[in-house]
Amino acid sequence: MSKSIILMITTLGLFLTISESMRFDLQSGHTKCVSEDINNSAITVGNYNVVNPNEGYPLPDAHKLNVRVTSPYGNNYHHGDQVDSGNFAFTAAEAGDYTTCFTAPDHKPETTVAIEFEWKTGVAAKDWSKIAKKEQLEVMEIELKKLLDTVTSINEEMFHLRVREEEMQQLNQSTNSKMAGLSFLSLVVCLSVAGLQFWHLKSHFERKKLL
Repeated sequence: MSKSIILMITTLGLFLTISESMRFDLQSGHTKCVSEDINNSAITVGNYNVVNPNEGYPLPDAHKLNVRVTSPYGNNYHHGDQVDSGNFAFTAAEAGDYTTCFTAPDHKPETTVAIEFEWKTGVAAKDWSKIAKKEQLEVMEIELKKLLDTVTSINEEMFHLRVREEEMQQLNQSTNSKMAGLSFLSLVVCLSVAGLQFWHLKSHFERKKLL
């Protein structure tokens, strides 16, 4: 197969992988959280480290972090206290937004901590070099396997989106039904109050012999 086709497959595979890499600053005494929508049974891998402001010297204690990774229902998947680097890897047992929170403890004077964070999910989270060695795959075969897993991941994501869309439609229908019931109840109450007022005024005028 020609090199151009291999290049096209490789490029498509890289384009379709789900990976988030970032670098951000965090002030001491503050917390920053990053969320990732992960499907049920999807593999996810994360790596983080504090950037040393003085290369060649030990990292200052003021640049230590507290890190926590939680599921949509609050289950703890990773926890680190006073760390400068770490990683986590797990298979999601719940579908939804998983959250990684970085907290820089209070310090006087205030310091700024630079953090590098990479979060991979699904196809991007797999160690393809190990898979290639284990299964003795060629470059072309491993790229095709990546594409197959990517297409499967996209299909699962589309199914997940359809499910969420159906849930939102059901929620909208339920909300509309409740609003219609509330509107009808409000109308009944208003008519009842108007009727009582009319009856009260009529009784008053009859007693005064105005009617």
